[in-house]
Amino acid sequence: MRDVAHLAGVSITTVSHVVNGTRAVADETRRRVLDAVAATGYTGNAIARSLVTGGTRSLGVAISLVANPYFAELIHAIESEASRAGFTLILVDTHDQPEAEHAAVRALRSRRVDGMLLTPSPGAATTVLPELRQLGVPTVLVDRLPGSGLVDQVGPENVGAMAALVEHLTELGHRRIGLVSGAAGLTTTSERVHGYRLGLHRSGLELDEELMASGGSAVKPAEAALRRLLTLPDPPTAVVAANNNMMVGVLHAARELDVKVGVDLAVVGYDEVEWADLVDPPLTTMAQPIAEIGRTAVRMLLSRIADPDQPPRTVRLPARFMHRRSCGCTGP
Repeated sequence: MRDVAHLAGVSITTVSHVVNGTRAVADETRRRVLDAVAATGYTGNAIARSLVTGGTRSLGVAISLVANPYFAELIHAIESEASRAGFTLILVDTHDQPEAEHAAVRALRSRRVDGMLLTPSPGAATTVLPELRQLGVPTVLVDRLPGSGLVDQVGPENVGAMAALVEHLTELGHRRIGLVSGAAGLTTTSERVHGYRLGLHRSGLELDEELMASGGSAVKPAEAALRRLLTLPDPPTAVVAANNNMMVGVLHAARELDVKVGVDLAVVGYDEVEWADLVDPPLTTMAQPIAEIGRTAVRMLLSRIADPDQPPRTVRLPARFMHRRSCGCTGP
């Protein structure tokens, strides 16, 4: 900072005001300081500044970095919104395991993050969440919402969206509708299963447990799930895949079994994929508002940091029906 001040011909205090934005500085002086910053490569000392200000201008993100395009898009939206507000991200992988999640949260706390975004593992409600509440760490849960209402949370509307997919299939005449569901213990799995059941009920159909198979939220288990469903004595004529990875597994299995999607078997899925309209037939899906979920999560966290005593909020954002031909329809 002393070198920057000498090069710009100003005081160290003026450099501090320009770099930290703590006081207005004349445009010409500001330009000289910024030119000197660029020439010297000065970056400041965020740790030292945090000891003075009490904040690091950083947000922690504890998330399972599974091989799923959904999470990549979600993180991109979070980073963009945080950057726009002048915050940086510190990202830690939870591996969807309670022990790893606990370690990740503690690592972020040790970095003195101003707040935390968390996609909770199945065990989070009894492990990290009570600790975060007790310590008063500003926290927003993202995507997977336990429903306790004790912490700010934002995610997709799952139940109604899944019910709508099932109802669309029943309107096409299907009465045997299979479900390839997600990993056990996740709130997104239980909500989408509930939506599947609701769609059947609204359509006047009885639930047949044999038509529900776990795809484990992953490709290979979803392949096995579809194979099991299609070997039933009375197999389904339509299938709902409960996320994008499981949709891939369903399509793999259908191809290997020489089952023609949209002809022999209607297929729809929760989660949009960028290649949905590139396959034949194009896929009918429910598209989650991923970018809006990420942006809303950051805004909620910044609001919580600014006003820690406000009541917790839960925000559910609606999915959008992307009607194509894998459901057996011949047109949009």
